[in-house]
Amino acid sequence: MTPIAASAETGQPLAADAPFFIVMNAGSGRQQADATRVVLERELGAARRRFELRVVDDPRRLREVARDAAAAARAQQGVLVGAGGDGTLCTVAHAALDANCPFAVLPRGTFNYFSRDHGIPADPEQSTRLLLDARAYPVQVGFVNGRMFLVNASLGLYPRLLEDREIYKRQFGRSRLVALWSALSTMLKPHRHLRLHIDHEGSTQELRSSTLFVGNNRLQMEQIGMPNEARALEQGLLVAIAPRPVGRLLHLWLSLHGAAGRLSDSEHVASFTFTHITVTHPSRKRRLIKIATDGEIAKLQMPLEFRVSEKPLLLLKPEPAVAEANRS
Repeated sequence: MTPIAASAETGQPLAADAPFFIVMNAGSGRQQADATRVVLERELGAARRRFELRVVDDPRRLREVARDAAAAARAQQGVLVGAGGDGTLCTVAHAALDANCPFAVLPRGTFNYFSRDHGIPADPEQSTRLLLDARAYPVQVGFVNGRMFLVNASLGLYPRLLEDREIYKRQFGRSRLVALWSALSTMLKPHRHLRLHIDHEGSTQELRSSTLFVGNNRLQMEQIGMPNEARALEQGLLVAIAPRPVGRLLHLWLSLHGAAGRLSDSEHVASFTFTHITVTHPSRKRRLIKIATDGEIAKLQMPLEFRVSEKPLLLLKPEPAVAEANRS
């Protein structure tokens, strides 16, 4: 049993007067930020708990603001809170991990895989009230090179899907339907297959695929129909998934299979679990390559090292039985 799994049943209580330092990405609009402030003042104010809301208007400053808030949380024995979607939460969580302070979540995204997987309610009032009596539990996070991810990391076609999705969102708004339509459109476009070398447990294998997807979220694994891989995450492992080289129509069929929760039934998908792998590209050994981590795109230099973090993130969430009942 891993150290995280061994201590996952008992959370750490917080001081009754621990302050909250909340970092919110205002990318979804000022109206949502103002509504969040009203809820915080009502729920935390009624409990006489001190909080500080830092709204980030420029996404380029999110990392800096998160680090400053994390330093304040550590100095005052408080909690760093991220308010936003999975990408925002990952950036703020990374600051909490570096500062060794507890982390909490106010979900404000479209899919909210991280918060849903840990049983944190999407309702603003409920997630805010949870801050007052939740314990801090250790949860697993992953890294690719120096970049952390809570939900997943990928290279190849998947980052392209995310880039196209952002274009569609700017044109048609943020919704799951828009995200689905964008994905279908991208899947029907021509795409190249990567030729990757993967060093895993002392051996090297060659993998040809349109994308390499590394998952760290039970809910997402279960939804695409890979329950065995979902259970592996609870054992301190990450999951690598790669579709075998196929044409565009079959690739689309695989995506629809995943959307229907039946991806594990397909013989056209390779998967394995690991704690650490190194990925190289024979023709791009030292070049930059696009990586998506929790919906955010970055360019990282080959080789890529995917690994489970040795240090867990301390997350405020419901007790395990309640969290499991809340997952959806």
